[in-house]
Amino acid sequence: MSHSLAAIFWLSFGLTAYAYAGYPALIWVCARWFGRAETPPELDDSELPTITLLIAAHNEQAVIGERLENALALDYPRERLEIVVASDGSDDRTTEIVSSFADRGVRLLDYQSNRGKSATLNAAWSELTSELVLLSDANTAIEPQAPRKLARWFRAPDIGAACGRLVLVDRATGRNVDGLYWRYETFLKRCEARLGALLGANGAIYAIRRKSFAPIPTETIVDDFVIPLLARITSGCRLVYDAEAAAREETPERIGDEFRRRVRIGAGGFQSLGILWPLLSPREGWLAFSFVSHKLLRWLAPFCLVAMVAANLALLNEPAYRWTLAAQATFYGLALIGALAPGKGAIVRLLRLTTLFSSMNLALFMGFFRWLAGRQGGSWARTERA
Repeated sequence: MSHSLAAIFWLSFGLTAYAYAGYPALIWVCARWFGRAETPPELDDSELPTITLLIAAHNEQAVIGERLENALALDYPRERLEIVVASDGSDDRTTEIVSSFADRGVRLLDYQSNRGKSATLNAAWSELTSELVLLSDANTAIEPQAPRKLARWFRAPDIGAACGRLVLVDRATGRNVDGLYWRYETFLKRCEARLGALLGANGAIYAIRRKSFAPIPTETIVDDFVIPLLARITSGCRLVYDAEAAAREETPERIGDEFRRRVRIGAGGFQSLGILWPLLSPREGWLAFSFVSHKLLRWLAPFCLVAMVAANLALLNEPAYRWTLAAQATFYGLALIGALAPGKGAIVRLLRLTTLFSSMNLALFMGFFRWLAGRQGGSWARTERA
């Protein structure tokens, strides 16, 4: 029995360590040895494809006006750019504000019931005619050159979607507040892109060939993860990443809002397996490797952490496992201190790495049970920003 418990403990530890530390090191090596960096051609105005900036919005009166001003300032030929806002049952002044931009070429699709973002995107897609669709959020500001940067990739007929780079900022200061974790995720995205194994997109900024879009289930939660990968499954297209195509987005004002968002995303991750399971096939090569290592093992990590504690408690009669339990207790104690500690000094930021790791896995754990119980639907509530 003790051998079995020890195996559970070390297997759980090994899978978690690989998901968060081993895989990043391995994907970096693989990207350098086997990957390739692509450089798309620069296009003249006459060569640019037609593109629709599609913004799905629900009760965004606080930001939608500023968002549309940003959209109208994009450096893209106006005759080739359409701006569309699809309102998902907004009951504030969102539709009124959007309508005031009609004389500047902004089109409103006013859906009366709040069905969720995925249902709204499905409905809006049938009303678009452009070659490309640029998806973004109401609380996002796109850099003027970003649409051009993304559009140039589609000169290659096998490319179905192009993802841009999201920069997180503090509204009060405008400073880049990308933490270590966000830089870590961006690093993984760059490496995976070199191997042709990009996993989804940033919902704030990605473009997709209109004809590559496949309608998604209306209850889909993580649409920006599912839409590009479902396009890959149905059409065999490639996904690319362009770090030069940037967008800015505010960080949530309250920690509780961010945690609820992570729970929702966690539920969406487990839900997406029912749609994207074909990508786990070894025939998908690097994409399957990245999907298992970057996503599937991350989603299993909370259960590995619980198994580590449970197995460790059962092994306390062995001295070595008293030390491993003490190490786990210390780690979670530091995570609690990091959550409560004020300030932004170097030590506090270091402590908050343990807080971030713990809260992320707690959110995934809760998200799994929300998904299992069917309590997380596709309808949305906006996240308050700073």
